[in-house]
Amino acid sequence: MKESTNQSGILTLDVFQKENNIVIRSAIAGVSGKDLDISITNDTVTIKGSRNEDKEEKKKDYFYKELYWGSFSRTVILPEEVNPDKSKATLKNGVLTIVLPKK
Repeated sequence: MKESTNQSGILTLDVFQKENNIVIRSAIAGVSGKDLDISITNDTVTIKGSRNEDKEEKKKDYFYKELYWGSFSRTVILPEEVNPDKSKATLKNGVLTIVLPKK
């Protein structure tokens, strides 16, 4: 399975199969559904979005700054073809789940 990441931000995910589906799962805490764009073709899935910080503290006030704020993008080339028209995406408790029926 090939994949690519955009330099803007890293989006970690799991890709696995379950019965007649391929499932993609990603923890995207801090991102609302309106800030996500999911594109699905027969053999790829692209997830784009943005995580916006409510208020940025002064740089000198941080001891650690590890959270990523800003845009992110991730494209995954799927191991087999899927039916994009019957795919479903849900966002619950900060976890995005995309279920892709195999062709």
